[in-house]
Amino acid sequence: MGGEKKPHAPRRANRPLLVIVCLLVALVAAFSVVGYVLVVPHADLAAPYVSVADTSSEQAKSASAATAAITEEVESEAVTLLKDDGALPLAAGAKVNVFGSTAGNNFSYGGTGSGAGNESNNVSFYQGLANAGIQVNEDLKAFYDQNAPESISYGLVGTDFNNYELPQSDYDPALIDAARDYSDTALVVLTRKGGEGTDLPMDMANFTGSEAGRNYLEITPNEEDLLAMVEKNFSKVVVVLNSPNAMELGFLDNEAVDAAIWVGTPGATGCNSIGKVLTGEVNPSGKTVDTFPYAQESAPSYYNFGEFAYDNVTTTNTAILAGTGDAVAGTTPFYFVDYQEGIYVGYRYFETAAADGFIDYDSTVQYPFGYGLSYTTFDQKLDDVEDDGTTITAKVTVTNTGSVAGKQVAQIYVGAPYTKGGIEKSSVVLAGFQKTKLLEPGESQALTISFAKEDMASYDYTGVKAEGGSYVLEAGDYAINLQTDSHNVVDSRTVHVDADVIYNDANDGKRASDDETAVNRFDDVSYGDDVTYLSRADWAGTMPTERPAAVKDATDEQIQALTSPAPLENADVEDIVTGKKNGLTLEDVRGLDYDDPKWNDLLDQVTLDEMERLVGNAGWATTSVPSVEKPVIVECDGPNGVNNLQTGVQGTQLTGQSTLGYTWNVELAQRLGQLFGQEAHAYGIGGLYAPGADTHRSAFGGRNYEYVGEDPVLTGKMVAAEVSGMQSEGVYAYVKHFIANDQETHRADGGLVTWANEQSLREIYLRAFEIVVKDGGATGMMSAYNRLGTTPVAESSAALTDVLRGEWGFRGAVVTDCTMAASTSDPNRSLRAGNDLSLNLLQDLYLTNDTTGTASGHQALRRATHNVLYMVANSSATEYAAVPSLRGTVLTFFIVLDVVVAALFGLYLWRRHVRMVRWREAGKPAGRIATWIRSRKEGEE
Repeated sequence: MGGEKKPHAPRRANRPLLVIVCLLVALVAAFSVVGYVLVVPHADLAAPYVSVADTSSEQAKSASAATAAITEEVESEAVTLLKDDGALPLAAGAKVNVFGSTAGNNFSYGGTGSGAGNESNNVSFYQGLANAGIQVNEDLKAFYDQNAPESISYGLVGTDFNNYELPQSDYDPALIDAARDYSDTALVVLTRKGGEGTDLPMDMANFTGSEAGRNYLEITPNEEDLLAMVEKNFSKVVVVLNSPNAMELGFLDNEAVDAAIWVGTPGATGCNSIGKVLTGEVNPSGKTVDTFPYAQESAPSYYNFGEFAYDNVTTTNTAILAGTGDAVAGTTPFYFVDYQEGIYVGYRYFETAAADGFIDYDSTVQYPFGYGLSYTTFDQKLDDVEDDGTTITAKVTVTNTGSVAGKQVAQIYVGAPYTKGGIEKSSVVLAGFQKTKLLEPGESQALTISFAKEDMASYDYTGVKAEGGSYVLEAGDYAINLQTDSHNVVDSRTVHVDADVIYNDANDGKRASDDETAVNRFDDVSYGDDVTYLSRADWAGTMPTERPAAVKDATDEQIQALTSPAPLENADVEDIVTGKKNGLTLEDVRGLDYDDPKWNDLLDQVTLDEMERLVGNAGWATTSVPSVEKPVIVECDGPNGVNNLQTGVQGTQLTGQSTLGYTWNVELAQRLGQLFGQEAHAYGIGGLYAPGADTHRSAFGGRNYEYVGEDPVLTGKMVAAEVSGMQSEGVYAYVKHFIANDQETHRADGGLVTWANEQSLREIYLRAFEIVVKDGGATGMMSAYNRLGTTPVAESSAALTDVLRGEWGFRGAVVTDCTMAASTSDPNRSLRAGNDLSLNLLQDLYLTNDTTGTASGHQALRRATHNVLYMVANSSATEYAAVPSLRGTVLTFFIVLDVVVAALFGLYLWRRHVRMVRWREAGKPAGRIATWIRSRKEGEE
């Protein structure tokens, strides 16, 4: 029988549960505090990762199709005919045998790192041949497909320098017999690669496929054997050189090699042009961007390139991603490099040393700078040279005297008067150039090539004519040469300068192109390491002939500067106005001059918090500034096509920058920049970390594919045109890497300590950037990892403020190279020097009281904010690349979280209270556990 259930006595609320609930609420509260203090203010940092472009849109498809088309066009003008004994062009529908293990899966289309691209859909070398109507021996191709090893992928940074050319023992004689029966023509493909993070090996002892004593730019024993076999078995041998770096090509002098073309790194579609050049559908018109010596050891930079360490001073990488890529974690020595060759880089050395009788040119240099053959012939005439006192104008007529249409480059060089022991001067310096249109047989074109007379001046850093340094146009006769390349003169005229022109305040005033007078800014770099620089006055006594010791001691002064730089000076200046309500937006200052008074009114609105977040969080975006309605703007790599590392979105892989340089076509570079900008626009990218304007100081430079060549005028003109094109589409460009970022080895280990004299800095390494600023109107710049002397470039007020902004008049923003893995500069010191943005995250948290708590620091923050906003306002990025700020969304999340948790906690406390009241009203009866324990005790008694 069932009776009524006895009601349970009220129980006391669970104390342990209360503790647990309180702990959980405390954790949520702590989480919310972190959220409000750290996450909400920095919510914009997620924008580059969540803003994924719609690559399937018609705009994106159209833009990518356009960049694919111009990539093919660039390659068509970049392919350089080095040799032709009548083997080229091939007949229509020609049958060929393609030899070389790299023609298939190891062909180089670009480089690694920021300039990498999606190669999965690229037109392959074999496809390019087929598309041009060339028939390939499929059995031979199948042999390579089955046997040629694939190179190793090192991810974003790093390059596989092993050589995978097959030994002759792998070739079945029957395969060669069949190939000979198939065609008497052999194409031999030789490939070399380059990329970010690693320079090319100067000795192959530790790599597969070559041997100790050979460098990466020499052919390997297996390649030598391959060439010997091909030369023995085929009557027509054409070598295809697929490399961004100048190789040692003495083997091309062999009579058995009938022709050779240089194709560089052709990007997504350039292989179509290679096929067209081979068949003659396109007449090659490329010109070399580097001097090709027979032996790399003949270049004076050879012995001062690579790994050199200070033995008595170290640096510790404190970056959050230290140990990734080529950035070493922990403590390492400081490394250094001496630019001992001074101004004698590339052809400046070879031409000058030969002119002075120090070297035999023909046995030293195989192909000069600016060299390239054609399937037709040209006649060039220097009709006139005019000097109006300000500008030198050369008038040239180029006539196609051959039988097929083609293009030619007219090159004007200046030979300045030199006094032994005086200001160092190259015997010739490129002053200007112009490429013709496609000239039909018998057709002529008149070209006008002009340059500023002040460009003929040399920089006197030692005070030969100007104490404290100055550009000096010395009195004497200046040869204005029309040349086919850096070595061969077609015709010449003379411009006479009656008296020295010294461009300083004590004499003839500043150069017309400068805003401020150029004087010595880098004495600490010129003289800080007791370097004996190469000099015409004593070639034999100053020419490097062996590598210096790999390790040496830094001086006490160098150690002090590297480890304990002087504290920042906080001058007694007026503090800034912030948070004012002037009602202006960024749109209100679009197109206004940098110094327009309205900018001050706009900047008065910006708060300190906004400034700090803006300058400290420029990792692939610039953050929003709500007070002036600046949205988040997404930015990305790279120099050879859109390469969004955060979302994985990649555009067309363009040719390498050096390949663009081989075109010598400024108008083409401008159109490329325009279409590059359109593709970035279509992908929602407001700013690009591109293009590169550094120098091919050495043929072993890992990122030579990212830079145009060895000459600053060629580099400057090409990059200025590209930047102009990009900015015409509303995209701003961070030209990189400012300055002297010409070596990858140990670039990130505290910043490579770079010693160079000021003349070489100004005439070589700064010169290209100067042209980009003055002619291209660049509004963005990326500073380099390396140091100028002991000072990180990002902390160099001499470079970033005195020269870049003061002398050249640059207006815009400077961003560091990515410091997420390499702590190469300090954000506080960088900000004071004129480096506006950190390509990193959360660097505002590392701003010290020098920045956040002083008037000088506030002024630096305001100045940087002005520079960034000016760059953005003078683009169209806010119209197409704006990303909604995530701060509101994240703030709402935390508010909702807090409200929900508070409500639930309140509900829990109310229910607990009710339970406690009932328990007390029932006389505080014991709970089940207490009753059980009591009953056990009573039973035991």
